Amino acid sequence: MRITRVWGAALLMLALAVSPAAADSSPSASPSESGDAPTEAGTSFRTAAEFEQGLTATASASTGDYLYWSFPADAGGRPTVRATVKLPEAAGSASTWQVDVYDGLRRRQACQYGAQTRTADAGAASVELSCTLRTVRAWSEQWSDDPLPGTYYVRLTTTRLATGDLGLPVGVEVRAESKDIGGAAAVDGSLAQPLVPGIAVTSEQDDEDSSAEAVLSSLEPDDGWASGWWSDRWVWTALGAVLAALAGIGGYSLTRGSGRPTRVPPPGA
Repeated sequence: MRITRVWGAALLMLALAVSPAAADSSPSASPSESGDAPTEAGTSFRTAAEFEQGLTATASASTGDYLYWSFPADAGGRPTVRATVKLPEAAGSASTWQVDVYDGLRRRQACQYGAQTRTADAGAASVELSCTLRTVRAWSEQWSDDPLPGTYYVRLTTTRLATGDLGLPVGVEVRAESKDIGGAAAVDGSLAQPLVPGIAVTSEQDDEDSSAEAVLSSLEPDDGWASGWWSDRWVWTALGAVLAALAGIGGYSLTRGSGRPTRVPPPGA
């Protein structure tokens, strides 16, 4: 009876722990309704148009232009960038388009999977591109190029285009979303500041003149930076400790016997 109660308590603890763990591993929450997606794109890193994850940024441009956007990404998320280019009807030849993603240090990040480069045949109405990055880490070695929390830049351009098609109008849609990976991507460390352009300058000026801010990127995750400090790894670690304690109690209950000393017959009996 006592053993049954012990294992019943263990199963109850397991059920309670699985619920928050499953919630942590779900995709990121829906975008903020108050955010407005930009309708223009920048022409360089410094003029990149900012947009929040979950919103679709649009722009009207010309073939041959370099288009830039930026969005915030925090630790524990795996960002995916998708771009759709609506091609001009007057295009007389095939064109090749490419989307690149850079982190806050302007290091080009490799795509884990996705169609980063695609060629559209002559007469095609549109071409779709995608790039899924590696999971953003809260901390990394200096020599590593792991994705880190901060601003991420999206650059869209054509890498192969006939001279006669240069300058034709195109329409572009760009969207970024992140999947929460959870404790599987947790690391023991964190950055002092996210990789946001200008944030170090602002930190130094806060004590002197708060009006002289020089932040080049104003967007951040809805729940603030370094929101990935909590992960389901904490839940499973605590659950392992509880199960180990219950196993010790159960083993002791099985091996200690009835608790009454055994009578030893006297010698010669």
